[in-house]
Amino acid sequence: MMFSAAFLVQALLASAAFALPSSKDRLASRRARRSGDVARTRQSKPVNIITSPQVSAAVGNASHAEFSSNWAGAVLVASTATYKSVTGTFTVPTPKSTGGSGEQCASAWVGIDGDTCETAILQTGVDFCVSGSAVSFDAWYEFFCPKSSKKPADSFDFSGFSVSAGDSVTVTATVISTTEGTLTIKNNSKGTSATKTVTSTARLCETNAEWIVEDFEECEGNDCELVPFANFGTIEFTGASATTSSGTVTPAGATIFDIEQNSVLTSVSQSGSTVTVEFV
Repeated sequence: MMFSAAFLVQALLASAAFALPSSKDRLASRRARRSGDVARTRQSKPVNIITSPQVSAAVGNASHAEFSSNWAGAVLVASTATYKSVTGTFTVPTPKSTGGSGEQCASAWVGIDGDTCETAILQTGVDFCVSGSAVSFDAWYEFFCPKSSKKPADSFDFSGFSVSAGDSVTVTATVISTTEGTLTIKNNSKGTSATKTVTSTARLCETNAEWIVEDFEECEGNDCELVPFANFGTIEFTGASATTSSGTVTPAGATIFDIEQNSVLTSVSQSGSTVTVEFV
């Protein structure tokens, strides 16, 4: 059977349009991955420090201390169990593509441990993704245990909790014990909130408190890779604080991390109770 060139072109275009997933489809797909309905899952990971950065530590931030392939932000570090909770407020950004046709994402969150303590991370935050002109958002929580189980714990969505670009969101991680904690997200713009109590066989050290923008990973079994990193503009964690047995502290004196992936992608600064992470 013979077909005209015009017919074939129209058929190909129709097929491509049919195969293109909508923003809702992409969101449902990621949520399915997180809930275990398909093989791929989403995970935050401990900071991956670059010991031999390709750029000077003076680039972007004069007080810079560290480069990482996945974390940008500020991390308080203690030598003994110190931090009982961490909180911060940020405005959900509108992510922009840096080029290419695939989905790109980033995530903003607060957490306990994951830097000098690699045995667990208690964390909660918001993912923001872009594919073409479509954007989508996920509010999530995680008690990550990278070394204490055969399969590290994945992140999970706060069921029925919605966020949109421009929403003011406050996220808080609170330690109950070394194996239990509560994770809370509040949408200040919509007047909604959600809390989850989580447990793990992993043990928190309570030696790190952090405010992070992350290039997270998607995993298939034990095979994980960073998602393409989206341009998130600027995220400011305001009201950033951590609670200790002696009271409340700000991120003053925190270790500053910028993301380097062949080139430096972020510029981080800290002033008082504000941590600013800028895509560059």
